[in-house]
Amino acid sequence: QRGRDSAANMSDNIPLQPVRHKKIHDSKQRSGCCGWCCRGRDFKPRTVWLGHPEKREHKYPRNIINNQKYNFFTFLPGVLFNQFKYFFNLYFLLLACSQFVPDLRLGALYTYWAPLGFVLAVTIIREAVEEIRCYVRDKEVNSQIYSKLTTRGTVVVKSSNIQVGDLIIVDKNQRVPADMIFLRTSDKNGSCFVRTDQLDGETDWKMRLPVGCTQRLPIAADLLQTRSYVYAEEPNLDIHSFVGTFTREDSDPPVNESLSIENTLWASTVIASGTAVGVVIYTGKEMRSVMNTSHPKNKMGLFDLEVNCLMKILFVALMVLSLVMISLQHFRGRWYLHLFRFFLLFSHIVPISIRVNLDMGKMVYSLMIRKDSKIPGTLVRASTIPEQLGRISYVLTDKTGTLTKNEMQFRRLHLGTVSYGLDSMDEVESHVFSAYTQPPASQDKPPSTTPKIRKTVNVRVHEAVKAIALCHNVTPVYESHGPDSTDQAEAEQNYEDACRVYQAASPDEVSLVQWTECVGLTLVGRDHSSMQLRTPGGHILNFTILQVFPFTYESKRMGIIVKDESTGEITFYMKGADVVMTGIVQYNDWLEEECGNMAREGLRVLVVAKKFLTEEQYQDFETRYNQAKLSVHDRSLKVATVIESLEMEMELLCLTGVEDQLQVDVRPTLEMLRNAGIKVWMLTGDKLETATCTAKNAHLVTRNQDIHIFRTINNRGEAHLELNAFRRKHDCALVISGDSLEVCLKFYEYEFMELACQCPAVVCCRCAPTQKAQIVRLLQQRTRKLTCAVGDGGNDVSMIQAADCGVGIEGKEGKQASLASDFSITQFKHLGRLLMVHGRNSYKRSAALSQFVIHRSLCISTMQAVFSSVFYFASIPLYQGFLVIGYSTIYTMFPVFSLVLDKDVKSEVAMLYPELYKDLTKGRPLSFKTFLIWVLISIYQGGIIMYGALLLFDSEFVHAVAISFTSLILTELLMVALTIQTWHWLMIVAELLSLSCYIASLVFLHEFIDVYFIITLPFLWKVTVITLVSCLPLYVLKYLRRRFSPPSYSKLTS
Repeated sequence: QRGRDSAANMSDNIPLQPVRHKKIHDSKQRSGCCGWCCRGRDFKPRTVWLGHPEKREHKYPRNIINNQKYNFFTFLPGVLFNQFKYFFNLYFLLLACSQFVPDLRLGALYTYWAPLGFVLAVTIIREAVEEIRCYVRDKEVNSQIYSKLTTRGTVVVKSSNIQVGDLIIVDKNQRVPADMIFLRTSDKNGSCFVRTDQLDGETDWKMRLPVGCTQRLPIAADLLQTRSYVYAEEPNLDIHSFVGTFTREDSDPPVNESLSIENTLWASTVIASGTAVGVVIYTGKEMRSVMNTSHPKNKMGLFDLEVNCLMKILFVALMVLSLVMISLQHFRGRWYLHLFRFFLLFSHIVPISIRVNLDMGKMVYSLMIRKDSKIPGTLVRASTIPEQLGRISYVLTDKTGTLTKNEMQFRRLHLGTVSYGLDSMDEVESHVFSAYTQPPASQDKPPSTTPKIRKTVNVRVHEAVKAIALCHNVTPVYESHGPDSTDQAEAEQNYEDACRVYQAASPDEVSLVQWTECVGLTLVGRDHSSMQLRTPGGHILNFTILQVFPFTYESKRMGIIVKDESTGEITFYMKGADVVMTGIVQYNDWLEEECGNMAREGLRVLVVAKKFLTEEQYQDFETRYNQAKLSVHDRSLKVATVIESLEMEMELLCLTGVEDQLQVDVRPTLEMLRNAGIKVWMLTGDKLETATCTAKNAHLVTRNQDIHIFRTINNRGEAHLELNAFRRKHDCALVISGDSLEVCLKFYEYEFMELACQCPAVVCCRCAPTQKAQIVRLLQQRTRKLTCAVGDGGNDVSMIQAADCGVGIEGKEGKQASLASDFSITQFKHLGRLLMVHGRNSYKRSAALSQFVIHRSLCISTMQAVFSSVFYFASIPLYQGFLVIGYSTIYTMFPVFSLVLDKDVKSEVAMLYPELYKDLTKGRPLSFKTFLIWVLISIYQGGIIMYGALLLFDSEFVHAVAISFTSLILTELLMVALTIQTWHWLMIVAELLSLSCYIASLVFLHEFIDVYFIITLPFLWKVTVITLVSCLPLYVLKYLRRRFSPPSYSKLTS
């Protein structure tokens, strides 16, 4: 992720090194839909004439949004291909197709085609519903109406008919339909705000500036009378930068203006103030928002991989059993045909219904998570991996906005010799008040006009507060609060405090401006060229904004040049992180020490400095700066070089410290995770001292644990020595910075990860977003254990998508992390219940469900094997027609599926005793041991039922079918009852419903079962005896196990 253009996060989320994203020109490298549809054509820069789409150099894509995976013709082939590219689906299709061969047919076609058809129908319906929803959403967006400026006046145009070069009018609260260059605004401030939360996930409003030349035109229609064009860079993925120029040829001399990100209106943003006019430069697949739309990889859960492994074992067993049957026939006659027939007869060993049952189970778990009133607002965005939540070994969490509230409160102002905390802010207020009420002669003036004397505390406080009130990207916005309240325009004109809210790119900036308001210096107005402050006496100070240098992750600082209208003073103010500001400000002996002290208090520190400029100095700078901005190649580097020429020997004014308070119940949640055997790693861009303080404050590091702070290393030798020093420490939390981490991973990756994984907690500070994802991947590779990443900002997206389970918190930094996550929560404390209750239940339920479906299939396959063995290894089916289908559907489906409602302990107990979670990380509920136990149970029960039926039936074989099938159904129902640990009323309904369905259907099954025989006494006692022999020993074993080797949770439930 690239940095947000504000000073908000200067002391947080700072990469150890600038991470420059290369612009991707090759369409083959692009993600999203444009990757395949634009392949073969390289994107090139373009010249776009205003209002003349017919002058375009190339044919550009239509301005349509298409999020569908298929179209009308590709839907069915596409869905079928995606289903049958998996081995087991293809396996069931081949089995069903084999029934068209007369020599291989084992009964009615529907016995094989009906189950396969049901599975496919469910999939096709689900995909069709998704496609229809996508189509409706896309059509709604593509049909939105906009106004277009033409030589005939203003005409109405659909979004899908907009072309490159069109002049489009976008009203307030309207979505921008295509990527445009901002030409004019109706807002009297000469700028407009856009909401970008649908583009980058950030909730703050961004200020956008129109092209100066076109904004000065009397009316919008004059745009068509000029000979003007925009030179725009080639389409690329980067939503945070733009390089282009605007040229007007018909003026004397021709006008050239540089264009940057501030002059753009990207598609999917919303105009928040005024009306905007823009010229379209990119449409359709070339728009930034579309090029950044990539479908994240489908995560396949560890549980699904384990089930697939068991299916492969069953498939091998199926082949072995078929070969054994043929070998016992001594390969007589056309043995290969018999081999295939046995293959078909025993095909139930690999259950087709397991996929449907598990997928429907996942849907139930997702619904339970969404409906849980204890974790309101929780969303499941990846319904395929709820079982992953039950086996997490590592939680990797962001700090700001995740463990902390991202609600900033100003705590400290430090001037070097004096420090002001919350309890002494009234002193600051009195200093500011006296600074604006004493005679003008005593006010501070530029050093050029006054001798160098030591400034009084009063003057130093005033200068510091004034600098904080001016150096920011905050804009006051006035809103009316209802029909009876003051009109918005009137409130703005009178600077009414009640109607004013501050808009900025981060809470840090807002907290600083709110603090200056509290101490008497209030920001009351701002547009792109001016700023107004109100003094304690009510006097308005006017400042002209000459230049603004926004915050970036590369620079870690922001600056502003302002001119005081009353005195003509030009002042360059700057604030930023101490690591960069140390080399910019004049020499002092307190900056580094006090920054460390404030960070240890858990405060986020910013260094504020200023520099007076003469008119000549500023004019020289402006000339060089504008020249650098007009260059198309290496623009950012040239601009940075010019700005750096100003950043020398600046006067250090003060340090500011803001506190980010902990989220509600962070401490008990972290303690719960630790007791559950989950290790928590904190990955943050904040500085080392602040991160360490937060870790202690949140009890991520317990009081009795030592902390090893990994000292800064730069080469292999230092890394070797530091690792050896760390190896000698035991039960010790590790704190390491991003640059030291990079050196360690370069030379000693295996050794470092081995030591780090033994630590009870790890804190990585100064972490870049790419490093966060790298750490997640290393943990997965080295430990082979499941990871869960938790974050709330755009810089956490890569980590969230890399983790086995990504949890996004919808917070102050926007929705980007939430939208990219697998599970979205509103507070960090909800993570505990999500893992301890829902994760645990989902995994245990799916484990029971999958093993029971396997047991159900193995029982009937064992009976078929016994039947074939007794009748001279004949490849004849035991059950035919509806009996086969009914067995795995209406007769047993509801009770077996009701296992998704089972739970071993109440949710309150699971939260109170997180130690219960530890057992799950070892994968015991579904293992080769439990699988083997269920296989043996299936063989025992299938054998008993079949041998019992063959021994007890009298004359007709149809009686053996009736006895064995009824015993099989009753055995399955009783086994479900044996497996259930906590009864739910729906489970009882499912048992009774299935039994009723079977009894009712006997009337229609006279083709397979003797209806008159089943109402006789011999039938009843024979079925009873066989069922008791197959089930009673298991009930006895369950009782003995509970009595002498109870599970860990049994003591808690008694």
